[in-house]
Amino acid sequence: MARIRSVVLKVGDIPRAAAFWTRALGYQAAPDNEAFLVPPDGDGPALHLDLDDRTHLDLFAASAAEQRAEVERLVSLGAVQVDWDYPADADFVVLADPEGNLFCVVDASA
Repeated sequence: MARIRSVVLKVGDIPRAAAFWTRALGYQAAPDNEAFLVPPDGDGPALHLDLDDRTHLDLFAASAAEQRAEVERLVSLGAVQVDWDYPADADFVVLADPEGNLFCVVDASA
């Protein structure tokens, strides 16, 4: 079963948002990307600050096979696959829940 690995939060100013959210949550910037805030003990989802993307959940699956199975399972529960302009090397599938909220199922092995 996929797990929430990150919450993508649309922001207008990454450094300003990072300063707030690191203090608010006790998170720290990931060593390789200041837009990814992570809990220092690694326990909990990351917060991904993004200038362009909509606020949404990223669910991670351990492999491409698990990703396909999870997408099928979620669709059987009422999610719908969203017509999306995917890059050639996409490791994610965009779905919408029954209320229309977007979320991604990501192949963590990619």
